[in-house]
Amino acid sequence: MRTNGFRTGFLVFAMALAPLHAQAEEGAKAVDAAWEKAMKAGDLDALVACYAPDAVMWLPGAPEARGAKAIRDAYAALLSGNTVTSTVFSNTVYETRGDWSVGWGDVVVTLAPKAGGAPTPLLARFTVVAKKLGGRWVYVSDHASSGPAPPAAPTP
Repeated sequence: MRTNGFRTGFLVFAMALAPLHAQAEEGAKAVDAAWEKAMKAGDLDALVACYAPDAVMWLPGAPEARGAKAIRDAYAALLSGNTVTSTVFSNTVYETRGDWSVGWGDVVVTLAPKAGGAPTPLLARFTVVAKKLGGRWVYVSDHASSGPAPPAAPTP
């Protein structure tokens, strides 16, 4: 009997924690997953849907893109000459509190020029701020900066 009570108590406790765990999987992490899927598909509409209408975005080496039209134009320019062959996130950290969420880490986006040539990996560090608007999570700020250059080869 005591074992049954323990199991029942543990099950109730685990079920109470389930919504907390599900919430942790939302926010910036969920938007990053949608962004990654859209990038791999080269889906411009899905990329823009990851952003609030008045969001701000900075891509490495590019000027600020503020608002849906500027964000669309920035991605259209990137994708017009390139096919995304892979995206890899690493060293990521996510925190979600209420309707706000932040995330940061590293990402490598590999672009294959549509005109031909070797694919080019773009290394970046990123920080994103997401907000739940109209029942869905979107970026309100997306800042990526160029990652560090590879270490120099040792001199003999």
